[in-house]
Amino acid sequence: MGASRPGDLPAVHDALVCVALPALSVSPRQAQLTGAGLEGVYLSGRRLLSRCVLRIAGREPVPLQGRASAADRADFLGVVRTPGDIGPDPGLTVERSREADGTERITLRSSAPRTVRLPVEIALGTDLADLGAVAAGRPGPELRASVHGTGLRWTGTDGSAVAVTADPPPSDALAAAGLLRWEAELTPGDGFVLTLRVRGERITRQPGGGAGRPGGHILADATAEGDDPRLGELLRTSLADLRALLQRDPVHPVDVHLAAGVPWRCGPVTAEALWAARMALPLGTRLAATTLRALARTQIQGAGPESGRVSGPLRDAGPHLPPRCTGVEATLAFPAVLAEARRWGLPEQDLAELMPAAERCLEWLRASLDDSGFVRESGPAGPVRAETQAHAHRAAVLGADLLDACARPGGDAWREWARALRDRFRDRFWIDDPTGGRPALARTPDGCRLPYFGGWAAHLLDTGLTASGRYAPGLLDKSQTERLARLLTAPGADSGWGLRGLGTKEPGYNPLGHRSGAVRTHETAVAVAGLSAAGYEAESAALLRGILDASAAFGHRLPEMYAGERRTSGSLPVPHPAACRPAAVAAAAGVQLLAVLVGVRPDAPGRTVALHPLRSAPLGEVRLSGLLVDGEPFAARVGRLGLGMVEEAAPGLQLGV
Repeated sequence: MGASRPGDLPAVHDALVCVALPALSVSPRQAQLTGAGLEGVYLSGRRLLSRCVLRIAGREPVPLQGRASAADRADFLGVVRTPGDIGPDPGLTVERSREADGTERITLRSSAPRTVRLPVEIALGTDLADLGAVAAGRPGPELRASVHGTGLRWTGTDGSAVAVTADPPPSDALAAAGLLRWEAELTPGDGFVLTLRVRGERITRQPGGGAGRPGGHILADATAEGDDPRLGELLRTSLADLRALLQRDPVHPVDVHLAAGVPWRCGPVTAEALWAARMALPLGTRLAATTLRALARTQIQGAGPESGRVSGPLRDAGPHLPPRCTGVEATLAFPAVLAEARRWGLPEQDLAELMPAAERCLEWLRASLDDSGFVRESGPAGPVRAETQAHAHRAAVLGADLLDACARPGGDAWREWARALRDRFRDRFWIDDPTGGRPALARTPDGCRLPYFGGWAAHLLDTGLTASGRYAPGLLDKSQTERLARLLTAPGADSGWGLRGLGTKEPGYNPLGHRSGAVRTHETAVAVAGLSAAGYEAESAALLRGILDASAAFGHRLPEMYAGERRTSGSLPVPHPAACRPAAVAAAAGVQLLAVLVGVRPDAPGRTVALHPLRSAPLGEVRLSGLLVDGEPFAARVGRLGLGMVEEAAPGLQLGV
């Protein structure tokens, strides 16, 4: 593979990616690993195995099917025509099952009426390259193997090593060619089974790839059922992907957080991990607590204007804005997620431990305000972003609730600041025009409003959960909110599969652009929730149906983004070649969409839980069970008439309004 240009990434949209971090495998649908692109088995960002090619009687199997059967396993089916076959019907089937850690089970089955003996060989190879080098097209040469036990072993120049063992042991092993050979004897009605196991040695762990797999119990075993069977599949797959993406903090292994996405972003805790933990709150508060703890340890210490800000990298913000600091996003999300976790039943000891970090986030917010009272970004002066003001407003309103709950001063002052921000935002960020107006993407330092509309505007509806299951006021007034609801569901923004990052009529629109036209799963889920909370149920239901249809087309494993191509009769959503799949925010979006459909709004401190389902019941009857509210199992059902009913809840929890 030749060197890639800067920014290039190998296409992974059609690969079968199996994940159980810190292990992952990337397989083509025909099963044979050839080392092309990103193919291989990885551990903590090192490619343990790049080549695994099976031949039977000198022939490679004809691939018939390859599919992901679980988050951490892919299954393949192929056939081989053997010398004794008569006519066009192949007499040998080949079943392969490959797991995230490289363990592979190969089963040969013969339909011949007599015993068949066939030579079987597997060609293996590795470069022990870093994933980054593989992605850049510079993996390095294959290493020379040595015979080791019942298989082969390779050693890198840095002392790292990998061994592949086989059961049953091969009859022959050729180190120079990387070959293992067997003589398979297949009797009628029986099969020949061989198992390969891959073991890395002295593999240096990357930041964020702490030792050991976290227990899946950190997320509740929720289930969904109802008239639309896709709901159950979406929740099952989303939960499996979230568990597969869990990784331990390398310094504090008791704390667990989600990798942002596979295969590209499996490093330290990120803003995406926090957003995903927030959307997964219906599955319990432990993930939110451990993610917040990990982020709190990255806060900038000492004096100065950046004190209290969570660290984070710069990321692309689309064609009309400079790169954004994800640390700012995480800093503003911190108090809001902590406040909402409290509503879902966060234990008091976790709240007390995390509250000082939340206060430091609010202190950074105060210090980051410009002369106009808006939140500026870190770094050189640039445009003031509307989305950042929405995050800041939510942080202030929910942060004020936290301060009151913990008997800390300042709550009233933050509520007053939020009220004043609403007035300023409505005056300076809203662009009036004959069609009803629109929010500006940003304001430049000279006061110019950038009018480019897209899915980013959904964050203006994400106001945050407060007492008694009510949502906080938003930055927009009633008429502006109504106009925004219409814009979000207009053909320019809604592709039919979800919200585009930038509308089709805007300059710089690119249906495959990360923030310039591709559908971003997280923003679509935010819009579904925000529209529902604001009372625009028809618009919410339309977006919900679109993303659910997209989910089914992607096998219920939603990618972080996909093309914003317009949906037409008989079409399918177009994948983005470099999108992470699974991705934390996309997997958690499946949980949030179902929670919106049922309308679960808890207030554990107030000992209430309210149900505000979509009254039109757009997907018929649905039942969610196995959720956690106040640390206890919670189940609710919504009937075909849109009426909700709590079926299981913590003792003493009252139904709110």
